[in-house]
Amino acid sequence: MGDFSRRTLLRDGFAAAAGAGAVYLSRTIPKILGPDRLPIDGGYAATADLPKWTRRGSVGIHWFAETTEPTVALTFDDGPAPHWTPIVLDALDAAAAPATFFMVGRQLRTNRTVVEGRLDRHDVGNHTWSHADLARLGPAAVRRELQSTHDEIAAVTGREPILFRPPWGHLGGSTILAANDMNYEVVLWSVAISSFNPQDPVDGLVQAVVPGTIILMHDVGDPQRLPGLRRLGDIITGLRDRGFRLVTVSELLSAQSAAV
Repeated sequence: MGDFSRRTLLRDGFAAAAGAGAVYLSRTIPKILGPDRLPIDGGYAATADLPKWTRRGSVGIHWFAETTEPTVALTFDDGPAPHWTPIVLDALDAAAAPATFFMVGRQLRTNRTVVEGRLDRHDVGNHTWSHADLARLGPAAVRRELQSTHDEIAAVTGREPILFRPPWGHLGGSTILAANDMNYEVVLWSVAISSFNPQDPVDGLVQAVVPGTIILMHDVGDPQRLPGLRRLGDIITGLRDRGFRLVTVSELLSAQSAAV
Protein backbone atom coordinates (compact mmCIF):
# COMPACT_ATOMS: atom_id res chain seq x y z
CA MET A 1 0.00 0.00 0.00
CA GLY A 2 1.44 3.39 -1.01
CA ASP A 3 1.74 6.49 1.13
CA PHE A 4 -1.32 8.01 -0.50
CA SER A 5 -3.48 4.98 0.28
CA ARG A 6 -2.25 4.86 3.87
CA ARG A 7 -2.92 8.58 4.30
CA THR A 8 -6.39 8.16 2.82
CA LEU A 9 -7.15 5.22 5.08
CA LEU A 10 -5.96 7.08 8.16
CA ARG A 11 -7.86 10.22 7.22
CA ASP A 12 -11.10 8.37 6.51
CA GLY A 13 -10.67 6.26 9.61
CA PHE A 14 -10.20 9.29 11.84
CA ALA A 15 -13.19 10.99 10.23
CA ALA A 16 -15.36 7.95 10.83
CA ALA A 17 -14.17 7.73 14.42
CA ALA A 18 -14.81 11.44 14.96
CA GLY A 19 -18.28 11.12 13.49
CA ALA A 20 -19.09 8.14 15.68
CA GLY A 21 -17.75 10.03 18.69
CA ALA A 22 -19.90 13.06 17.92
CA VAL A 23 -23.02 10.90 17.69
CA TYR A 24 -22.12 9.18 20.97
CA LEU A 25 -21.57 12.52 22.74
CA SER A 26 -24.77 14.02 21.35
CA ARG A 27 -26.68 11.12 22.88
CA THR A 28 -24.72 10.89 26.12
CA ILE A 29 -24.13 14.51 27.22
CA PRO A 30 -27.81 15.33 27.83
CA LYS A 31 -28.13 12.20 30.00
CA ILE A 32 -25.11 13.23 32.08
CA LEU A 33 -25.80 16.94 32.37
CA GLY A 34 -29.57 16.84 32.57
CA PRO A 35 -32.32 18.63 30.63
CA ASP A 36 -31.77 22.10 32.13
CA ARG A 37 -28.55 22.84 30.24
CA LEU A 38 -28.16 25.23 27.35
CA PRO A 39 -27.77 23.70 23.88
CA ILE A 40 -24.01 24.25 23.89
CA ASP A 41 -23.58 21.86 26.82
CA GLY A 42 -26.18 19.29 25.93
CA GLY A 43 -29.46 20.99 26.68
CA TYR A 44 -32.58 21.41 24.65
CA ALA A 45 -32.12 23.57 21.54
CA ALA A 46 -35.13 25.90 21.63
CA THR A 47 -36.70 26.35 18.19
CA ALA A 48 -39.41 28.24 16.41
CA ASP A 49 -41.22 25.06 15.43
CA LEU A 50 -44.88 24.36 16.11
CA PRO A 51 -47.30 22.20 14.12
CA LYS A 52 -49.84 25.04 14.17
CA TRP A 53 -49.29 28.73 14.78
CA THR A 54 -50.93 32.06 14.17
CA ARG A 55 -49.50 34.32 11.51
CA ARG A 56 -49.74 38.02 12.39
CA GLY A 57 -46.72 39.61 10.77
CA SER A 58 -43.61 40.34 12.79
CA VAL A 59 -43.40 40.22 16.58
CA GLY A 60 -42.66 43.60 18.13
CA ILE A 61 -39.58 43.55 20.39
CA HIS A 62 -39.12 46.84 22.22
CA TRP A 63 -36.38 48.11 24.51
CA PHE A 64 -37.29 51.75 23.94
CA ALA A 65 -39.82 53.79 22.01
CA GLU A 66 -38.84 55.85 19.00
CA THR A 67 -40.24 59.23 20.05
CA THR A 68 -39.24 62.81 20.62
CA GLU A 69 -42.00 63.28 23.18
CA PRO A 70 -40.63 63.60 26.76
CA THR A 71 -42.22 60.34 27.92
CA VAL A 72 -40.71 57.55 30.00
CA ALA A 73 -42.03 54.25 31.38
CA LEU A 74 -41.26 52.79 34.79
CA THR A 75 -41.43 48.99 34.87
CA PHE A 76 -41.24 46.56 37.79
CA ASP A 77 -40.43 42.86 37.46
CA ASP A 78 -40.88 39.64 39.43
CA GLY A 79 -43.70 40.56 41.85
CA PRO A 80 -46.07 40.94 43.40
CA ALA A 81 -44.64 40.43 46.88
CA PRO A 82 -46.22 41.36 50.23
CA HIS A 83 -43.43 43.61 51.51
CA TRP A 84 -41.99 45.37 48.46
CA THR A 85 -44.91 45.79 46.06
CA PRO A 86 -46.89 47.97 48.51
CA ILE A 87 -43.85 50.28 48.79
CA VAL A 88 -43.97 50.76 45.03
CA LEU A 89 -47.75 51.13 44.81
CA ASP A 90 -47.82 53.64 47.69
CA ALA A 91 -45.14 55.80 46.03
CA LEU A 92 -46.92 55.66 42.67
CA ASP A 93 -50.24 56.56 44.30
CA ALA A 94 -48.68 59.47 46.18
CA ALA A 95 -47.28 60.82 42.91
CA ALA A 96 -50.34 59.89 40.80
CA ALA A 97 -47.88 58.15 38.47
CA PRO A 98 -48.55 55.13 36.24
CA ALA A 99 -46.20 52.18 35.82
CA THR A 100 -46.04 48.74 34.23
CA PHE A 101 -45.72 45.58 36.32
CA PHE A 102 -44.38 42.42 34.71
CA MET A 103 -45.75 39.82 37.09
CA VAL A 104 -44.75 36.23 37.73
CA GLY A 105 -47.88 34.09 37.67
CA ARG A 106 -47.26 32.05 40.81
CA GLN A 107 -46.35 35.22 42.70
CA LEU A 108 -49.63 36.78 41.63
CA ARG A 109 -51.63 33.73 42.64
CA THR A 110 -50.02 33.71 46.10
CA ASN A 111 -50.16 37.49 46.65
CA ARG A 112 -53.20 38.65 44.72
CA THR A 113 -54.62 40.48 47.75
CA VAL A 114 -51.55 42.75 47.67
CA VAL A 115 -52.59 44.24 44.31
CA GLU A 116 -56.35 43.78 44.10
CA GLY A 117 -58.02 47.14 43.52
CA ARG A 118 -54.67 48.93 43.13
CA LEU A 119 -53.79 48.42 39.47
CA ASP A 120 -56.33 50.56 37.62
CA ARG A 121 -53.84 53.19 36.39
CA HIS A 122 -51.11 50.63 35.71
CA ASP A 123 -50.23 48.12 32.99
CA VAL A 124 -49.78 44.47 33.96
CA GLY A 125 -47.60 42.31 31.71
CA ASN A 126 -46.69 38.63 31.58
CA HIS A 127 -43.35 37.58 33.11
CA THR A 128 -43.96 33.78 32.96
CA TRP A 129 -45.42 31.51 35.60
CA SER A 130 -42.21 30.45 37.37
CA HIS A 131 -39.59 32.94 36.13
CA ALA A 132 -38.21 30.23 33.88
CA ASP A 133 -35.40 30.80 31.41
CA LEU A 134 -37.49 30.47 28.28
CA ALA A 135 -34.43 30.23 26.03
CA ARG A 136 -33.95 26.72 27.44
CA LEU A 137 -37.50 25.58 26.75
CA GLY A 138 -39.31 24.21 23.74
CA PRO A 139 -42.57 25.60 22.32
CA ALA A 140 -45.02 23.64 24.47
CA ALA A 141 -43.25 24.49 27.74
CA VAL A 142 -42.99 28.18 26.82
CA ARG A 143 -46.68 28.27 25.96
CA ARG A 144 -47.59 26.74 29.34
CA GLU A 145 -45.49 29.32 31.19
CA LEU A 146 -47.18 32.18 29.35
CA GLN A 147 -50.72 30.88 29.20
CA SER A 148 -50.93 30.13 32.93
CA THR A 149 -49.80 33.64 33.78
CA HIS A 150 -52.01 35.19 31.11
CA ASP A 151 -55.04 33.52 32.66
CA GLU A 152 -54.04 34.53 36.20
CA ILE A 153 -53.58 38.19 35.23
CA ALA A 154 -56.96 38.23 33.49
CA ALA A 155 -58.62 36.67 36.53
CA VAL A 156 -57.14 39.17 38.98
CA THR A 157 -57.29 42.37 36.92
CA GLY A 158 -60.20 41.72 34.58
CA ARG A 159 -57.93 42.69 31.66
CA GLU A 160 -56.14 40.59 29.05
CA PRO A 161 -52.41 41.31 29.12
CA ILE A 162 -50.83 42.42 25.85
CA LEU A 163 -47.22 42.84 27.03
CA PHE A 164 -44.65 40.17 27.80
CA ARG A 165 -41.13 40.37 29.21
CA PRO A 166 -38.94 37.24 29.20
CA PRO A 167 -36.98 36.68 32.42
CA TRP A 168 -33.44 38.11 32.15
CA GLY A 169 -34.40 39.29 28.66
CA HIS A 170 -33.53 35.83 27.29
CA LEU A 171 -35.23 35.07 23.98
CA GLY A 172 -35.27 31.88 21.92
CA GLY A 173 -37.12 30.98 18.77
CA SER A 174 -39.84 29.16 20.67
CA THR A 175 -40.37 32.23 22.87
CA ILE A 176 -40.83 34.55 19.92
CA LEU A 177 -43.22 32.11 18.26
CA ALA A 178 -45.31 31.82 21.45
CA ALA A 179 -45.43 35.61 21.77
CA ASN A 180 -46.61 35.82 18.17
CA ASP A 181 -49.24 33.16 18.76
CA MET A 182 -50.58 34.94 21.85
CA ASN A 183 -50.51 38.38 20.21
CA TYR A 184 -47.97 39.79 22.69
CA GLU A 185 -45.58 42.68 22.33
CA VAL A 186 -42.18 41.71 23.76
CA VAL A 187 -40.81 44.40 26.09
CA LEU A 188 -37.19 44.59 27.23
CA TRP A 189 -35.65 47.75 28.73
CA SER A 190 -33.41 50.71 27.99
CA VAL A 191 -31.78 51.20 31.38
CA ALA A 192 -31.85 49.34 34.70
CA ILE A 193 -31.70 50.99 38.11
CA SER A 194 -29.14 48.33 39.09
CA SER A 195 -26.63 50.06 36.80
CA PHE A 196 -26.33 52.88 39.32
CA ASN A 197 -25.29 53.25 42.96
CA PRO A 198 -27.71 50.92 44.78
CA GLN A 199 -27.73 53.15 47.86
CA ASP A 200 -28.42 56.37 45.95
CA PRO A 201 -29.40 55.74 42.32
CA VAL A 202 -31.61 58.78 41.88
CA ASP A 203 -29.34 61.30 40.14
CA GLY A 204 -27.64 58.74 37.91
CA LEU A 205 -30.90 57.21 36.75
CA VAL A 206 -32.70 60.50 36.24
CA GLN A 207 -29.86 61.93 34.17
CA ALA A 208 -29.59 58.78 32.02
CA VAL A 209 -33.17 59.00 30.76
CA VAL A 210 -34.02 60.21 27.24
CA PRO A 211 -37.41 60.32 25.50
CA GLY A 212 -38.84 56.85 25.04
CA THR A 213 -36.77 55.22 27.81
CA ILE A 214 -38.07 52.05 29.46
CA ILE A 215 -36.68 51.78 33.01
CA LEU A 216 -36.22 48.39 34.68
CA MET A 217 -36.75 48.01 38.43
CA HIS A 218 -37.88 45.10 40.62
CA ASP A 219 -40.48 44.85 43.37
CA VAL A 220 -39.05 41.63 44.80
CA GLY A 221 -35.58 40.12 45.17
CA ASP A 222 -32.19 41.16 46.49
CA PRO A 223 -32.43 43.48 49.55
CA GLN A 224 -29.91 45.78 47.87
CA ARG A 225 -32.78 46.87 45.63
CA LEU A 226 -34.78 48.28 48.54
CA PRO A 227 -32.99 51.66 48.90
CA GLY A 228 -33.82 52.43 45.28
CA LEU A 229 -37.48 51.49 45.80
CA ARG A 230 -37.66 53.68 48.88
CA ARG A 231 -36.37 56.58 46.73
CA LEU A 232 -38.98 55.97 44.03
CA GLY A 233 -40.78 59.20 44.90
CA ASP A 234 -37.52 61.14 44.41
CA ILE A 235 -36.95 59.39 41.07
CA ILE A 236 -40.40 60.41 39.87
CA THR A 237 -39.87 63.99 41.06
CA GLY A 238 -36.46 64.11 39.36
CA LEU A 239 -37.88 62.88 36.06
CA ARG A 240 -40.71 65.39 36.17
CA ASP A 241 -38.31 68.19 37.05
CA ARG A 242 -36.46 67.33 33.82
CA GLY A 243 -39.73 67.69 31.94
CA PHE A 244 -40.58 64.00 31.53
CA ARG A 245 -44.08 62.59 31.70
CA LEU A 246 -44.54 59.09 33.10
CA VAL A 247 -46.67 56.70 31.05
CA THR A 248 -47.35 52.97 30.88
CA VAL A 249 -45.49 50.87 28.34
CA SER A 250 -48.63 50.38 26.26
CA GLU A 251 -49.09 54.18 26.13
CA LEU A 252 -45.46 54.60 25.15
CA LEU A 253 -45.79 52.09 22.31
CA SER A 254 -49.13 53.47 21.16
CA ALA A 255 -47.69 56.97 20.90
CA GLN A 256 -44.78 55.58 18.91
CA SER A 257 -47.11 53.74 16.52
CA ALA A 258 -49.25 56.87 16.03
CA ALA A 259 -46.17 58.90 15.12
CA VAL A 260 -44.99 56.46 12.43
